[in-house]
Amino acid sequence: MKAMVYDRYGSPDVLELREIEAPGVADDGVLLRVRAASVNPFDWHMLTGKPYLVRTQAGFLKPKSEVLGVDFAGTVEAVGRDVDELRPGDDVFGSRTGAFAEYVSVRKAVASKPVNVSFEDAAAVPIAGVTALQGLRDKGQIQAGQKVLINGASGGVGTFAVQIAKSFGAEVTGVCSTRNVDSVRSIGADHVIDYTREDFTRSGQLYDLMLDNAGNRSWSDCKRVLNEEGTMVIVGGRKTNRWIGPMGDVVRRRLAAIPGSRKVVAPFLAKLNKEDLVVLGELVETGKVRPVIERRYELSEVPEALAYLGEGHAQGKLVITV
Repeated sequence: MKAMVYDRYGSPDVLELREIEAPGVADDGVLLRVRAASVNPFDWHMLTGKPYLVRTQAGFLKPKSEVLGVDFAGTVEAVGRDVDELRPGDDVFGSRTGAFAEYVSVRKAVASKPVNVSFEDAAAVPIAGVTALQGLRDKGQIQAGQKVLINGASGGVGTFAVQIAKSFGAEVTGVCSTRNVDSVRSIGADHVIDYTREDFTRSGQLYDLMLDNAGNRSWSDCKRVLNEEGTMVIVGGRKTNRWIGPMGDVVRRRLAAIPGSRKVVAPFLAKLNKEDLVVLGELVETGKVRPVIERRYELSEVPEALAYLGEGHAQGKLVITV
């Protein structure tokens, strides 16, 4: 099969499209023909090996896995003997290392693709969608009628967060740059703040919940916009620390929030699972959530897609058609 592989950490230039052996099928797994995949910041970290903390998972000196990519949508080619809920020919989506290839072997985080959803749209969902869903629902305990602020509303997680928060019945304010104002408004945000023209932390507006994808403001700034029992859920942060990336900033903000404050800062890392993929599939199927795709690439163009993602200005999702 064709796959985008690498044998050392570095820039997108280390990637190469090669013919390699297709993966096997575990007794409790399925083999999928990949139809589409999507690019995430996680892929950038796996490619560059930075921050160095990721190497505890990816391999200290060189990558353990030669194929990049996690999010996918495709068609079941074969199933393991212990699998009875899927069969060859079924269309599915989910997450598994090795998605930038013609085939991927999957075990757990996979769900049926809604019939009315394209492979490209389905592939855009998993990591970003699950992060937004779990951040709002599980960490943020979002409730209907709450005022919710999404800082970084135009990126992959942010575009899902705006729509998921609306599906819960919240009043949503999105923070983004000038070029993304219309896009964020088009996906349902009740209010949009252009951070190049207005400081959202000094607007005087208070929120019940803030989902922070940008990590560009301190706790002293953010606490000004939270009401007395408000919650701030952190899913992103500044990546200036080459050893631990945004985690250092997350910890600093968490510690700063403790003394004398009832407000909560909840560091957050998503856990991919079938159940939440099913929830997201239903939201997309019913039109309550629409994946926002900025650019589409071919499998051979994965290096270009990752280079663009690395610039830090992607709007919504970048999708790979396989």
